Amino acid sequence: MTGSYETLEIERRGAVATIWMNRPEVFNVFNEQLIAEIAAACAGLDADPAVRVVVLGGRGRHFSAGADLNWMKRAASYGEQENLADARAFAGMLRALAGLSKPTIARVQGAALGGGTGLAAACDMVVAAADASFSTSEVKFGIIPAVISPYVLRAIGPRHALRYFQTAERFDAAQAKTIGLVSEVVAVEELDAGVERLVQALIAGGPLAQLAAKQLIAAITGRPIDEAVGEETARRIARQRATAEAREGVAAFLEKRSPAWMG
Repeated sequence: MTGSYETLEIERRGAVATIWMNRPEVFNVFNEQLIAEIAAACAGLDADPAVRVVVLGGRGRHFSAGADLNWMKRAASYGEQENLADARAFAGMLRALAGLSKPTIARVQGAALGGGTGLAAACDMVVAAADASFSTSEVKFGIIPAVISPYVLRAIGPRHALRYFQTAERFDAAQAKTIGLVSEVVAVEELDAGVERLVQALIAGGPLAQLAAKQLIAAITGRPIDEAVGEETARRIARQRATAEAREGVAAFLEKRSPAWMG
């Protein structure tokens, strides 16, 4: 079950679930409600064994133009403790999205600004239309991209972040791909086809192996290549080889058939 939402639409197509931010009249800017509903949708889809891939998209011309101005006005009047609670909710939503146990794809068209850039970065991969644009625009408002920073830094690294966090420049899809934020850039009319190509590649993989791969990356990133890391990787592959999924994958390859997880 994924619940009923006012700011989202959940579309199910086979093993793929798309979370559509559904505020096209305001370019899918987010507020307290949208944040809470994305977090709830992620929890529901994560618990659903029928879902293999989660896509995050925005209805209308733009993926997400960032924060709702009315929300920002309210936040400006908050004291530190109220702002802390507000920021914690946003951070929790991004953790729920980034921590999904299945692959995630951001489907980006038009503007993905501020927190919209953060949403894209929190997904495992990003397919962007050629008209997409990105910005960590927070310093223009006298604030900083603090909550989205772990995900944006993971994608683009500290050197690019030093530029874009401070200049708030808007950059296009081609530049976003160059610096690592975007996985694929496609023509506007090919956006859904580009997402579908990734979906099909993901469906072919073992779901438990994909989760183990995500956990492997989290465990190894930033560590020195030493004996401890060697032991860690050896234990992880040994554990994975012993699973029923691995046995089925090898058997399917040898027997020249599709594995059971492909239905």
